[in-house]
Amino acid sequence: MSWPWIWVGAAILVVVVFFAVRSLTRERLQVRVMQVSRQELVSVLSTNGRVEPEDNHEIHAPVTTTVRAVYVRAGDTVEAGKVLAVLNDVDTRARVATAESGVGAAQATLEAATHNGTQEQQQASAADIARAKLDHDQAERDLNALVKLQATGAASASEVSGAKQRLASAAATLDAAESSSRSRYSAAEVERARTALADAQANLAAARDTEDKMTVRAPVAGTVYSLDVQPTSFVEAGKLMMQIANPRQMRVRAFFDEPDLGRLAESQKVVVKWEARLGHTWTGHIERVPSTVTSSGTRNVGEVLVALDNSDGELLPDTNVTVTVTTSSQANILSIPREALRMEQGQEFVYRVVNDELKRTPVVTGTITQTQVAVLSGLNAGDTVATGTINGQPLQEGVPVKEAQ
Repeated sequence: MSWPWIWVGAAILVVVVFFAVRSLTRERLQVRVMQVSRQELVSVLSTNGRVEPEDNHEIHAPVTTTVRAVYVRAGDTVEAGKVLAVLNDVDTRARVATAESGVGAAQATLEAATHNGTQEQQQASAADIARAKLDHDQAERDLNALVKLQATGAASASEVSGAKQRLASAAATLDAAESSSRSRYSAAEVERARTALADAQANLAAARDTEDKMTVRAPVAGTVYSLDVQPTSFVEAGKLMMQIANPRQMRVRAFFDEPDLGRLAESQKVVVKWEARLGHTWTGHIERVPSTVTSSGTRNVGEVLVALDNSDGELLPDTNVTVTVTTSSQANILSIPREALRMEQGQEFVYRVVNDELKRTPVVTGTITQTQVAVLSGLNAGDTVATGTINGQPLQEGVPVKEAQ
């Protein structure tokens, strides 16, 4: 045999041996695995929220005016009744004076109506009655004298008739004067006078109330957390000048996306975090679930009120926080990592590792959290499932595997 053929035979033998050995020790797919175990499964939702006082007290400008002085700064703690600011009250004092004058005039009108006129009117009425009585008495004497003269033929019948007419006229004048002195005003006029006085008194009370509000006082004890005015500031009627609240009585208004609202319920536990206090958390519970959905930018959200269980006074009003609510919690539940779950044509399954090979195993799942999936059937505690490969290759039924180191 020549040397070339010897070399060819040796090469063929090496190749055959190589493929035989590789066939017997073929490279196994390295996979990441996890053991199926029982544990507490907690489902949560996270979103953004805003801190707000439970009982917020807003102070608005009572009238359009200017600010004369401000005696507090934002963040000050104040007692109820403390003077916070003073507004320019020139116009309000003028309104009080005008209202006081109106009450005086209305009182005089009612006094006159209920006492049948003013004192001057009463004096004039008495003078009219006295005059009418004198005329009546004189007419009566004249008539009596003419009647006697007629009996002797010294007075004619026409003279007596004229005297009678004059007496009747005097009597009518006297009766009218007396009637006027007794009922100068009707019942309707008296009632109108009473109403006018009540209106005038209400106007005066309102004017005095506004005047009193020109000295701005704290309605309750608390912290001034919003201050929008300073000395010489111009304020329009109704402008919000400042806000006061108790820093230990805060709540959170959280904004959950519409698809998540069905998982929320009152009394669910909540954890609140604020970036300004890293590492610190506040606990609470859902106090009220949303009744409507509103648009907020590109989101459709429901507003959830969260009552804080440990409001320590460090959460500031109007700050933005992160809200995490526990929607469900189950103890001793068989579960697997979410990345181990697969789905194909609506069927859920996992790849178990059995004798170093992948076995496709159908499963029935329950609650799914951000990291875990509850398994209701198909697996047992202690089973090993593959979660993925280290080189990105897909998992397949029957592929030989080894656990990634």
